[in-house]
Amino acid sequence: MSRQRKADLLLVLATAFWGVSYYLLDLCLTELQPLTLNAFRFLTAFFVLGAIFFRKLRGLSRRTLLASIPIGLCLVLTYIGCTYGVLYTSLSNAGFICALPVVVTPLLEWLFLRKRPDRRLAVALVLCTVGMGLCLLCAVAYAGDLVLTDRAVHDPQVNALQLGILQLGVVGFVMLGLSFLLEKPCLPQTPAVWGAALFLGVFCSGVGFVIQTVQQQYTSASHVGLIFTLEPVFSAIVAYFFAHEVLQLRGYIGAALMMVSLLVMELDWKSLLRRRE
Repeated sequence: MSRQRKADLLLVLATAFWGVSYYLLDLCLTELQPLTLNAFRFLTAFFVLGAIFFRKLRGLSRRTLLASIPIGLCLVLTYIGCTYGVLYTSLSNAGFICALPVVVTPLLEWLFLRKRPDRRLAVALVLCTVGMGLCLLCAVAYAGDLVLTDRAVHDPQVNALQLGILQLGVVGFVMLGLSFLLEKPCLPQTPAVWGAALFLGVFCSGVGFVIQTVQQQYTSASHVGLIFTLEPVFSAIVAYFFAHEVLQLRGYIGAALMMVSLLVMELDWKSLLRRRE
């Protein structure tokens, strides 16, 4: 198995965590306000992952620290949009809306990194665009995160693991400051919300974003963005079984188009055609 294929599988795992997160967000928002919840989950992720990888955080370079700030700020905007989206719309809708970076990321890559999408990726992007609507804040902010991360992890002076952990701290402390300014911070009140919030922090934020940052060394931002189109599919599955949400026909068509787009990108069509011949 190639290094990129292994990276893709790990990114699918991270995407599954994020797909589950919409249901957990909905549960946590019954007791916690959006900014407070984001501060809790990202600070939990930062301190838990920081403790686990404490030795690897030694010798932190200035370049890695500086790179974590704009990436973290992009995630702040992303999760403000995402969390308020879950608060005011259905879980399935929020999942589909927050997957829009797959459309915006190649555009930003072309504008800032001068990377043109190849033909297969272009076809996959068209299918994804047909399968989704438009939502700008979350999409642009997270696409910016992917592009900035792509540039940072390919810098030899930046440590990808350290970057993945530091960005969690940036998001957590910025969210904490905003929550003190705009909300009344509090801790979860019930065991169910404690469990959901801790899972959001350790797995959906901590493990998910460290996987993304480290594995993005072995693939492109557009490739990562396209894998993340599975996020709304996972969120819709979880919403169906746990929140009893049922999509309209167009929602299932959109999910099918996203799955097809991933197959278009991942399958080696030339090899398949040769075998058939």
